[in-house]
Amino acid sequence: MSNVSLGGIPNWTVANSPALDSGGSAGSDAGGVNFGDMLKSAVHSVDQVNDDATAQVSNLLQGGNSDVNSVMIAVEKADVSFQLMMEVRNKIVSAYQDIEKMQF
Repeated sequence: MSNVSLGGIPNWTVANSPALDSGGSAGSDAGGVNFGDMLKSAVHSVDQVNDDATAQVSNLLQGGNSDVNSVMIAVEKADVSFQLMMEVRNKIVSAYQDIEKMQF
């Protein structure tokens, strides 16, 4: 199992599914990672980073004791995590389109 982390950006865990190795289906819960659950977790993590950045910006605008540098770092983390999520989405769509074009 390997963790993907980019300095504070949400960790996304990727594991080899034994269900796929034994010829099972991708949605099987036989000890493997459910792909849909992994995607939901990743989107939830990106949403939490975005909510944190929004709260820090709001606190700064209301005159709170937030540091401008930490607010900008939080905003950039939210931006990078969103861009990463969109690239993953694009790869998934591309893979689906490739499979759709296959002829059996």
